[in-house]
Amino acid sequence: MSLPLTGIRVLDLSNVLAGPFCGYHLSRLGAEVIKIENPNGGDLARRLGSDPQRAERLQGLSFVAVNAGKQSVALDLKSESGREVFLRLVTEADVVLENFRPKVMERLGLGFDVLCKHNPLLVYCAISGFGHSGPWSARPAYDQIVQGLSGAMSVTGDTASAPLRTGFPISDTIAGLTAAFAISAALVEQRRTGRGRFIDVSLLEATVAAMGWVVSNYLNAGVEPQPMGNENFTAAPSGTFSTETGPLNISANEQKQYQALCDLIGRPELKTDPRFAKREMRKVNRAALNAELNEALSRKPAEEWELQMNAAGVPAGCVLTVAQILRQPQLLDRRFVETLPPEQAGAQPLRITRPGFRLNEEFPVPSPPPTLGADTERWLQRLGYSAEAIAELVASGAVAGKTVGRTTGGNHER
Repeated sequence: MSLPLTGIRVLDLSNVLAGPFCGYHLSRLGAEVIKIENPNGGDLARRLGSDPQRAERLQGLSFVAVNAGKQSVALDLKSESGREVFLRLVTEADVVLENFRPKVMERLGLGFDVLCKHNPLLVYCAISGFGHSGPWSARPAYDQIVQGLSGAMSVTGDTASAPLRTGFPISDTIAGLTAAFAISAALVEQRRTGRGRFIDVSLLEATVAAMGWVVSNYLNAGVEPQPMGNENFTAAPSGTFSTETGPLNISANEQKQYQALCDLIGRPELKTDPRFAKREMRKVNRAALNAELNEALSRKPAEEWELQMNAAGVPAGCVLTVAQILRQPQLLDRRFVETLPPEQAGAQPLRITRPGFRLNEEFPVPSPPPTLGADTERWLQRLGYSAEAIAELVASGAVAGKTVGRTTGGNHER
C-alpha cells in the first residue's frame, strides 16, 4: 500500500504535543518520521500521563498518544559531534520540524539558513508560541497561556464561569494540525519547483484563526464576543437542554427544524408565538424559549428524544463522556481505536486513536512508540559511521542507543 506521503522523510525535533501531533499525522499519511531526541530523557511527554510506571520507563501515555509509528534517534545537539550527525541526517531528509523557542536552533548553529545550504529542498517548519517575529516572539508559551491570550478562554464558559480553558490543550492541537497542513502544501511545491520553504507556525495565530466566526463578528460588525456557555450565538433554539435523564444538545438552526421541534414536543403553538416565530426574535427571546423547551423536554429521557428528533430532521445528540463515546457503535464500526502490536511478549497492548479522516484504503496499524534512541545506531551505520566511530559517539554522550539513562533533564525550550 502506498500512502500519500510515502517516500517523505521527516526529522522531528519537537516535544510534548504541537509538533509531535503534527508528526503523528504525517506519519499516518506515510511519511518516515524520525524523532531527534535529547539523550538525557528525550521528549518530556515520555514522562507524562496517567500510568506512573510507564512514565518511569520513558513510555508515558501522553507520549504514546501521538508517537506511534515513529523512530527515535538520540542526539545531543549541543555537542559538535551530535550536530555533525544531525547535519548528515538533514541531507537525507525532506522536512525538519521543531517547536523550540525562536533562535534556539540558530544558537545551536542549525538554523534554516544553515540547514538549507546542506539541503536546498528542505521544508523547515518551526512551531512556537507566538511566531518568529513580533514583540512577544521570545516569550515562553504553553497551551493554557496561549488559550488565555488568544481570547479563546474569554468566550468559553458562561457569564459565571468564564474565562475557562477547554478540557484539552486546544491551542497545541490546532497548531499541530496547522503545521501538518502547511508542511503538506510545501511538499507539493517542493516536488513541483525544487525549492525549500521556511514555515513559521504560531500557536497564538493558529488559535485566533480557528475562532473565525467570533473574530469576524468583532472585526466587521463591532460585536464584542461574550461567553454564552452551551448556547449557540448564531441561532436559537441551539444549545444544551434538560431532559428527564440528563442534558441533550439540540441545534434547530433552520426554520423548518424549529417548526418540526415544536410539533415533536407537543407545543405547536410555539411556531406562531410572536416571540419565537422568526429567527431573530428567537435569539432575542432565547431565555424564554429555552424555558418552554426545557419544560416540555423534561417528560422523556434524553436518549428517546435524540432518536425522535434525528428521525424528524432535527439535529440532536446526548452529551456523552469520553468513555461513553469510545464505546459507541459509530466509532467501533469504523475502527477508530486501534490496538498496537505488543512492545514485548506478554505486555499489555496499547490502544491509540486514528487521525480524524479516512482514506479509500486502510491505514496500516503503526508500530509502538519508539524507545528513546531505538534507531540511533541503525541510522549512524546508514550514514556511514564505522563501529568504532559509533562507540566513540556513544562514549562521549553525543548520541545514545537503545539503552539510555532515565533522567528527567532536557534542553527543550519552546
